[in-house]
Amino acid sequence: MTSQPANIFDINENLSQSAFMQRCLHLAELGSGHTAPNPMVGAVLVHNGKIIGEGYHEVYGGPHAEVNCLSSVKIDDRPLIPQSTLYVSLEPCVHHGKTPPCTDLIIREKIPRVVIGCRDPFKEVNGKGIEKLIAHGVNVDNPVLEELAKEKNKRFFTFHQLKRPYIVLKWAESSNHKIGGRSGEKIKISNDYSNRLVHKWRSEEAGILIGTETALQDNPELTNRLWTGKNPIRIVLDKELRLPDDLNIFDGKVPTIILNRKKEMQSGELLFKKINGEQTDIPSILTSLHSLHVLSILVEGGAKLLKSFIDSELWDEIRIITNTEMIIEDGIPSPDFKNAKHLKTENFTSDRISYYRNIHSIRV
Repeated sequence: MTSQPANIFDINENLSQSAFMQRCLHLAELGSGHTAPNPMVGAVLVHNGKIIGEGYHEVYGGPHAEVNCLSSVKIDDRPLIPQSTLYVSLEPCVHHGKTPPCTDLIIREKIPRVVIGCRDPFKEVNGKGIEKLIAHGVNVDNPVLEELAKEKNKRFFTFHQLKRPYIVLKWAESSNHKIGGRSGEKIKISNDYSNRLVHKWRSEEAGILIGTETALQDNPELTNRLWTGKNPIRIVLDKELRLPDDLNIFDGKVPTIILNRKKEMQSGELLFKKINGEQTDIPSILTSLHSLHVLSILVEGGAKLLKSFIDSELWDEIRIITNTEMIIEDGIPSPDFKNAKHLKTENFTSDRISYYRNIHSIRV
């Protein structure tokens, strides 16, 4: 028996859906570093194959992608809204948060069809937005480019499904795999190009985490001053509160969390967070950060802190900057890790940057 050929109109329709959803995902990316703990979302409004409106979630607490999309429609095109299709990379919200439900807006504007990239994992939404639209007569297509849509919000999905932040481990090492000198002196390993890239990484994550020794030895600012965008929340694991208050992390310029086992209090931008009684293991740290709505963290600690995450098998990405021209004779070895899939390698003059994904981390 021969199979029937696919309907050419169905093929064209699928191609159009993919193209418009790709545009949603490109728009969503423009919100990177600004929307946490909310997801990145893009939306386009299409009439007869032509985009007449588009928008994205620009900043946490601000209008959602659907609102910005419909607001962008020109006055002359507004009568076309009830005859158009709305494409959105994530299921429209159905609850009152910082803003009203986007499902209510879609229904009020009489949009007859909505195409969704993937469902929202947040318990207040998860499927309820789709159900409400269908109940009000809206034709819903879901999912479209689901894997790409989930990958775009891998931090958001990890946070809600695993109840912890998305974790990126980062370190710089010499060509012979040393992360620093044993005597404790500060060694500049990565070059200026890589340093700027690291500051870009910082702008993309909700928080940046270091341990006590790194804070004492390096006295870092933990900002993304070499890039643009919002600074990450500074997070320091200081179990016994040994750090002096003249360090840069206590300058009050950026929200800062001190994880410890002695006290819990807040003063201005500084929060002392007591970790689960006497427990200061990695799962307890992540539980505390989840309770504080920290969507993702970039771990820039020393070898001990990095090894603790690796040994706990609690990491999602590893990014290693290798200075291919440097040798540290008597140094601290870089952490060993396993269960990693190599994603890509980049070169910035003398530095080689390798990216890995944990094969056991959530498949989004």
